[in-house]
Amino acid sequence: MDGFTIERLDHFVITVKDVGSTCDFYSRVLGMEVETFKGSRKALKFGNQKINIHEFGKEFEPKANKPTPGSADVCFVTETPLIKVIEHLKKCQVTIIEGPVERTGANGPIHSVYFRDPDLNLIEVSNYI
Repeated sequence: MDGFTIERLDHFVITVKDVGSTCDFYSRVLGMEVETFKGSRKALKFGNQKINIHEFGKEFEPKANKPTPGSADVCFVTETPLIKVIEHLKKCQVTIIEGPVERTGANGPIHSVYFRDPDLNLIEVSNYI
């Protein structure tokens, strides 16, 4: 085969209006670890991946062509049963906009719940069936 094969996702970037609100939400609601690197840059670590955070209007180069808060749609997988995820979301006063529903993940069928972060990015949390 010519070319190369991608092994895994290392990180992706979201553009946000307020870095502090984003860090609070993702750490409090999704249990991610807030990391500070290269001075004052912020990232959200989970598993072997991370989400780098760019503040709208202050993005780092190179960047997406049109970085916009609220343009992400991402699915996270957890082994925590969805009923417990739903209970936690309710305690955190996060509105579930859909679910639990059956969807198809990268490795087969999943059950998912959907909600939005402070920038209105669509967040899906799923269990493999």
